[in-house]
Amino acid sequence: MGSIYLIRHGQASFGADNYDVLSPVGFQQAAALGRHLARLGIRFDRCFSGELNRQQDTAKATLEQMATGSGQTLEMQVDAAFNEFLADEVIRAHMDDLLVAEPNAMNVFADAADHRVEFQRLFKYVIHRWVSGEHHKDGLMSWQDFVSSVQAGLNRLLKRAGNRENIAVFTSGGTITALLQLIIGVSPVKAFELNWQIVNTSVSRLKFREQDVALASFNGYAHLELLNNPELITYR
Repeated sequence: MGSIYLIRHGQASFGADNYDVLSPVGFQQAAALGRHLARLGIRFDRCFSGELNRQQDTAKATLEQMATGSGQTLEMQVDAAFNEFLADEVIRAHMDDLLVAEPNAMNVFADAADHRVEFQRLFKYVIHRWVSGEHHKDGLMSWQDFVSSVQAGLNRLLKRAGNRENIAVFTSGGTITALLQLIIGVSPVKAFELNWQIVNTSVSRLKFREQDVALASFNGYAHLELLNNPELITYR
């Protein structure tokens, strides 16, 4: 059987003008992952990433550390199917409804870095509305359409995969959540209960044979735990 390693990007710049930039901690996390994989003797036959900077920079920092010991270099293949969903668009589309129940919501989202607990509570509320499929918003991609896009990317990957290949996919939490929904058959709401637990640069492993895919492990971050530094275990 082959393996697909789903790797969430490192910590991004939460609360900054541009979220899609790895923080210094994000680079540390990615380097730690690369060193850990190298120590385990894991080698990738192919490497995929979404289009986002935080995904590609995580891939580069990880692969650089893996190459230090092995000398192996890989060309990163980019597939937009492994992008994250557009959270800002989801929030904006549901903001009017949210303000009815939460009049201070605009201020929380505008200054998320200083209102992390409130941000997470309101963000979960918005996501629940979106993935339920019961609150259609014109012009906004539905959760099911996003899942279908991710599935198409997985199908393309599997179509070209060798039976015993190790394949890395550097992606984001929402994309991993979509794949969990597809593979283990849980509801979108249940899948997002898992989403909130996904650590930056954690590894979830899929096993595959041709088009058959199964979840082998979820949200592994031993590479961070072994460093004994709680500040490296982050969720955004």
